[in-house]
Amino acid sequence: MTGSRTRPRPPYALRVARAELDKQPTDVRRMFDAVARRYDVTNDVLSLGQDRRWRRDVIDAVDPQFGEMVLDLAAGTGTSSQPFADRGARVVPCDFSLGMLRVGKQSFPHLPFTAGDGTQLPFADDTFDAVTISFGLRNIVDPAAGLAEMRRVTKPGGRLVVCEFSHPTWSPFRTVYIEYLMKALPPVARAVSSSPDAYVYLAESIRAWPDQEALATMIGEAGWLAPEWRNVTGGIVALHRATA
Repeated sequence: MTGSRTRPRPPYALRVARAELDKQPTDVRRMFDAVARRYDVTNDVLSLGQDRRWRRDVIDAVDPQFGEMVLDLAAGTGTSSQPFADRGARVVPCDFSLGMLRVGKQSFPHLPFTAGDGTQLPFADDTFDAVTISFGLRNIVDPAAGLAEMRRVTKPGGRLVVCEFSHPTWSPFRTVYIEYLMKALPPVARAVSSSPDAYVYLAESIRAWPDQEALATMIGEAGWLAPEWRNVTGGIVALHRATA
């Protein structure tokens, strides 16, 4: 029989450090557990400090009001969640990596960290005024199902903000960026990360991710209204917004 072949999955012991592009939840969870200890430091180094700007852009896009309920999905260690609390919102950091949640609870013990799968959120319908996910939608095994779940738990008229790696809009810059992802990023990760092989997956998953227009279409098909996006850092990152 001819046709494409499925790549054999490595033994359990060899799959601890990274996931594959099929994004099996157990593999992704294990991978993020492994990188949790130095996750924030590694992100700061690999993004050349741009991650701090991207977090500010997310806060501005969500524009949380005092007392609003905000779900920060794929919140990791809570670094992206604390700024919502600083604005007076009632933020719920949610992640399915227990390793991330444990590290986050040490840094932000006052935040209500919640374990949850992006495709089966542990919240009732119409709970949140706003839902945001930064650099996490790409890691959900079924991103469309994740977007639909986010829509389910958002109140009518509520907001969605997705911050995700995207496709640089200027072709020469895109070439340089891909070279950085595939050749420079892995050795840098080896120097600073607690699990550097996970960042090989990071580079591969960014290359395979849909562009800005395709993601906007996916958001609309999941039931969100008026999806739009704004490019940040030349399109390395895009902020997508929509309403419930």
